[in-house]
Amino acid sequence: MNLQAKRRAWLLLGASACLPAFAGAAFKPARPVRLVVVYPPGGVSDTIARYIADRLGEQLGVPVLVEHRAGDGGSIGMAMLARAVPDGLTLVFSAITPLTVRPLVGEVNYDPLRDVLPVAGVMHTPLLLVATPALDVASLADVLAIARAQPGRLRWASSGFATTGHMVMEQVCLASGARIVHIPYKGGSQQLTDAVGGQFELLSTNVGDIQLRYIKTGHFKPLAVGAPQRLPGLPQVPTFAELGFPLANLSSLFGIFAPSGTPESVLDGLNMAINAVLRTDDFKQRLLATDNIPATASRQAFAALIAHDFAANQQLVRTTKIRLQ
Repeated sequence: MNLQAKRRAWLLLGASACLPAFAGAAFKPARPVRLVVVYPPGGVSDTIARYIADRLGEQLGVPVLVEHRAGDGGSIGMAMLARAVPDGLTLVFSAITPLTVRPLVGEVNYDPLRDVLPVAGVMHTPLLLVATPALDVASLADVLAIARAQPGRLRWASSGFATTGHMVMEQVCLASGARIVHIPYKGGSQQLTDAVGGQFELLSTNVGDIQLRYIKTGHFKPLAVGAPQRLPGLPQVPTFAELGFPLANLSSLFGIFAPSGTPESVLDGLNMAINAVLRTDDFKQRLLATDNIPATASRQAFAALIAHDFAANQQLVRTTKIRLQ
């Protein structure tokens, strides 16, 4: 079973078997809660965070206010969270890569396993590789043929250094011998604008409404997807594993985090309230309509998954470290 299959199985198990019955664990804050998104506005993380914030506010009885603290692959927002007062009033919405990849490839101002506490897994977002209008190709094989024949000609953009999209690029290049230039962005919105304008040839992006719309209109050519299996909305697009790159077959796991020192009762109450939102049919349908996968689980299951990914990525970074610097 590959890593992504384990992720999905683990969180599906968590959804049914690992959610504890919280007796008297409700968290009722006296003041509004901040939900900090570690990426810029406009991407799938922004859309989902705002939806969760609205419904979570109903669960908690206070407003949940979304703000953005973007940069450095999410590590700026995580560093802010590590310094926040541990009272449950400051939370972060992020992929797990600022905890499981970014600290392995450079200095960060937090300890990923001590300063930040997982509260609830939210969703698996498949990673999509597309060619932009700057590159006319039919397949990933065509891309790699060009990259090997003309090293450094092609540019591959991601949402940031040491993000899932970057790691996918590194794995593909390592396995194929291709040399492609990495273009890191601070998040998803600007890179989509630049991609449509043909500012680079290749783009790693999370699956979402906007991405699927650009594919349907012909602006993007989908080449591969990181997911346990082909996506219902893009059945013609093979997974990286099918194309011979199983270690690049990665998806983004997003969740909500709190600072270390937050009381257990508060964490349990937040997990209960967040999972009440995630289990609604409306939320599930919103995700599944864009080929994202809901991921509800106990705090303990989510934390164990992060620790597992951190350990697995250590081996990956040992192999690709020179390329990541």
